[in-house]
Amino acid sequence: MPDQKRLFLVDAYALIFRGYYAFIKNPRINSKGEDTSAIMGFMNSLLDVIKRERPDHLAVCFDKGGSADRVEMYEAYKANRDETPEGIKTAVPHIYNILKAMHIPIMVKEGYEADDVIGTLSRQAEKEGYKTYMVTPDKDFAQLVTENIFMYRPVFGGGYETWGIPEVQKKFEIEDPLQVIDFLGMMGDSSDNIPGLPGVGEKTAKKFLAQFGSMEGLLANTDQLKGKMKEKVEANGELGLLSKKLATIMLDVPVEFNAKDFELDHPDIEKVKDIFQELEFRRLTDNFLKTFATESTTDSTPETSGTTEQKDIKATPKEIKSAGAGQFSLFGADPSNEAETVSEYTRKTADTSPHFYQSVASGMATKLFIKNLMNQSSVCFDTETTGINPITAELVGIAFSWEIGKGFYLPFPEDKNKAQELIELLRPFFENEHIEKTGQNLKYDIKVLAKYNIEVKGKLFDTMLAHYLINPDMRHNMDVLAETYLNYTPISIETLIGKKGKNQLSMREVPLDKQTEYAVEDADITLQLKAHFQNELNQASTQKLFDEIEIPLLRVLAAMELEGINLDKAFLNSLSEELDRDIKTLESKIYTEAGEEFNIASPKQLGVILFEKLKLVDKPKKTKSGQYSTAEDVLSYLAKDHEIIQNILDFRGLSKLKSTYVDALPVQVEDTTGRVHTDYMQTVAATGRLSSNNPNLQNIPIRTERGRQVRKAFIPRHEDYTLLAADYSQIELRIIAALSKEETMISAFKNGEDIHASTASKVFNVPIEEVTREQRSNAKTVNFGIIYGVSAFGLSNQTNLSRAESKALIDTYYATYPKLRNYISDQVDFARDHGYVQTVLGRRRYLKDINSRNAVVRGAAERNAVNAPIQGSAADIIKIAMINIHQKLNEGNFKTKMLLQVHDELVFDTYKPELETIKALVKTEMENAYKLDVPLDVDLDIGDNWLEAH
Repeated sequence: MPDQKRLFLVDAYALIFRGYYAFIKNPRINSKGEDTSAIMGFMNSLLDVIKRERPDHLAVCFDKGGSADRVEMYEAYKANRDETPEGIKTAVPHIYNILKAMHIPIMVKEGYEADDVIGTLSRQAEKEGYKTYMVTPDKDFAQLVTENIFMYRPVFGGGYETWGIPEVQKKFEIEDPLQVIDFLGMMGDSSDNIPGLPGVGEKTAKKFLAQFGSMEGLLANTDQLKGKMKEKVEANGELGLLSKKLATIMLDVPVEFNAKDFELDHPDIEKVKDIFQELEFRRLTDNFLKTFATESTTDSTPETSGTTEQKDIKATPKEIKSAGAGQFSLFGADPSNEAETVSEYTRKTADTSPHFYQSVASGMATKLFIKNLMNQSSVCFDTETTGINPITAELVGIAFSWEIGKGFYLPFPEDKNKAQELIELLRPFFENEHIEKTGQNLKYDIKVLAKYNIEVKGKLFDTMLAHYLINPDMRHNMDVLAETYLNYTPISIETLIGKKGKNQLSMREVPLDKQTEYAVEDADITLQLKAHFQNELNQASTQKLFDEIEIPLLRVLAAMELEGINLDKAFLNSLSEELDRDIKTLESKIYTEAGEEFNIASPKQLGVILFEKLKLVDKPKKTKSGQYSTAEDVLSYLAKDHEIIQNILDFRGLSKLKSTYVDALPVQVEDTTGRVHTDYMQTVAATGRLSSNNPNLQNIPIRTERGRQVRKAFIPRHEDYTLLAADYSQIELRIIAALSKEETMISAFKNGEDIHASTASKVFNVPIEEVTREQRSNAKTVNFGIIYGVSAFGLSNQTNLSRAESKALIDTYYATYPKLRNYISDQVDFARDHGYVQTVLGRRRYLKDINSRNAVVRGAAERNAVNAPIQGSAADIIKIAMINIHQKLNEGNFKTKMLLQVHDELVFDTYKPELETIKALVKTEMENAYKLDVPLDVDLDIGDNWLEAH
């Protein structure tokens, strides 16, 4: 029996916002046109707390009018918050009515935030012997935690975790929860617009607290700091103390904890049902009735449960059957899925779920296991390795599962020869074309096995990729998926090997029984996720995209990543020295123009120089913290009028280039291969574009001479090879011309005309041969700007045109290309009706704000409605090209390898005797990857480095 003296205080708006955004992909709109997402999300969450915990005392706490005291202290407090979505504004009165009908007390005080109300009530309740649980995801509440006050945090993917003193100490690396206030004061809080100490992030704040104990301790000992950090802390001490005050939750709100008033009472069930009926909450009604029912009425339907209100509200948790995380989860699964099964509300784990996980001994047991393995038609497998870098990681074991709740673990010997002998026994399985292989992030496993000369053949099913196509805006790691869709919390890797750092173990050092439980659980859970996602892929109309694009591309990317690219480290070292000299020259110029030396990298010092000493503008823009803004957009606007500004921008650009690429790339060369191996991620960008990481080769600057020189460092493997770069020419413009069916633009592309000159000719009404360079430049800006929803203001900033001239040019452009304008309008209308747009291959981009009443928010969604199908279609097309080229290279047994993909460009390490054949092959496959009404055109170049080839 739980402690009778337990009080649950719910942070209303925190859960309302989470509820609203949980449904953002597919908002709950009833027949009256009301957005009920926030109400449904909040109520599901509240009922979940009641079902799980059966609290005796509970209240829901709201903000009202913001924090008057904090705004008085700091006018910009929370000033950067976006306007509350209309769907939340309209939801709150309904939530109030529901809570009143449920007889749940609403705690609110004008001029105070819910944080302060909860803080005050929790302290009062503690004095009366209560344990208080603050239901909120907001980390700020950690400062309130004591031996009797806890955070009860909703976890992404479903479920809750309780933070007491040990959890807060561990999370923030502090001794006392009160130090959370100092932590927040030091690092600031962008959501509340608490400025914090400039340059102090999470790691630095934790370090300072470990060293000095508090904000005051830090400010009293700045002599122990060094360099720029010392300057920043000393210059912003008052700002830090103010930030600490702003982050402190008040404990003296004029509210009173009267235990009797907070008792969880019998709800007025009929009244709640009436409200739910008006809002058209059929399933939520069912959930509500089950929550306030005993075992005898749990299975009642809304139509047959008229006497439910006479039942005992104090039913124990075992008597209550929940509708389950999959059906009602606030944090992941789609509540509209009628096929979800009912499950117990408690989160399942390996300790509570029956399973049979077995390690396989060497010798005869291994042979018998492999014989059984070869009889399967579909198997899920998961490799366990010595590290996360597949280039260097060695196999520790492989887990297999083909039946839910069961699986096997094959441990690998540390001796490389013996490990190879064991993998050879598994070769018939991995290279069997008829056995389907399932995994989570199979690209990693494929790369690890490739080191052992094993190729994974046959049909593949990757649960991470499947979920990316089903719900691209969610996270896709296995723990989140397991909790969201299976109501299961997997064993944490940290419980086996510890946290990152010098004391972290290798998986080899983990006892075999724990390796087995952890590894086979991964395979088992992944197998269960596959069963779930197979149906979802069809429901989301993404099965074909999965089978024909993403899964084949997985193999292509694995091959490219394993290949890597050669890097000229000596050139980068010399470039670094040149950049050093250039940066010092710019420093000298800036100091001369400023009349004094100062820290150019300090926004505060720079702002004072530019806007107080030099007085470059009459009314300089300021940040929320009161400092002069020296952001790039502010300075770029002034650069053409002031040489010092341009020098500062150049200084910033060169400094970033040096630190991010020139000095960083040589460190990322893999010792075992002598090459750079980027990691392409398929599941990051919602548009379908690939992302590049470790290192990011897609963001190397190419608009400046120095930025372009970085590409010079990427070279062929040796003198028998050359780099070939193949780049789609104006692919996004070609796609928008084809999709809009704009004949004038289509004709220009078909005739091989310069599209920008052609546009300028029509827009400015001059013969194409008389188009000036400036007219072509302006037309080019509009051509590309239309895809991104350029405005007259934006166009005037990018050209020498005034705002009026820019508006006239855009109006003329649309008049010249009327079908293009119609297409844009149609895309926005489609998005409004369906909540998403899609590419030529059916990849969806969900637009949560397309019907927002906030014009700024809605405008951004409308621009995405136009841009996403264009950018996404371009991404899909180059993926098809990559798959086809990779296949042709393998079939022809060519020595040439595909190395890089950078948006619309592919880079090949080309064996010189194969060059002409490869050029023809690449051009043909890229230009014929997908048929549009506009021909695709590919530019090819070769060179001894990437810069020459680009």
